[in-house]
Amino acid sequence: MIGMKINDFYMDVLKETGNIGAGNAATALAKLLKKKITMDVPKVKIMVFSKVSELMGSAEEPVAGVLIKILGDLPGYILFIMEYKTALALADNILMMNRVTGVDLGELKNIEISVIKEVGNIVAGSYLSALASLTGLRVRTSVPGIAIDMAGAILSVPAIEYGKVSDVVLYIETKFSEGTADIKGHFILVPALESFEILMKALGVDSK
Repeated sequence: MIGMKINDFYMDVLKETGNIGAGNAATALAKLLKKKITMDVPKVKIMVFSKVSELMGSAEEPVAGVLIKILGDLPGYILFIMEYKTALALADNILMMNRVTGVDLGELKNIEISVIKEVGNIVAGSYLSALASLTGLRVRTSVPGIAIDMAGAILSVPAIEYGKVSDVVLYIETKFSEGTADIKGHFILVPALESFEILMKALGVDSK
């Protein structure tokens, strides 16, 4: 896949797919928060997994990552990552709670973790739903898993499992905005080796 020619048209198709998927995710987030959400045009890249951490900022940045296994016609994984502060603010917003800043990672309550996991599940699931609608492919998802840790730890542990699936990922960075608050989300789509070909064929693009 890394050696496959990725021309401008190919990237335009992937960018448009990322744009529509992220827009679907923004709509789902707006319904969840019951607030108007605007979205910046997503940044879309195809890259090897080992380079993703370079786009995430500091490896020591606390983040919340929600991992979902993709089943059906487009096997692989999708990982949705938010800054820890953003994830906590979203949970507080949904739970209508007030919190003093500076809370340690270990102080999260189970209900807050569940809310963050559900936010990631809804947002990532909405992206995949848009992808399925665009391609006509049947896509099912596993029960989501969540990890709250430093960015380097979140990315390094699943990388071992990803290496068995593919060394290439579709990386999408999107910023959602609600009033003066910004929510930066990172979608990392990790298709199985054959899934890029399946995706492009379903979109009517010859990737050879």
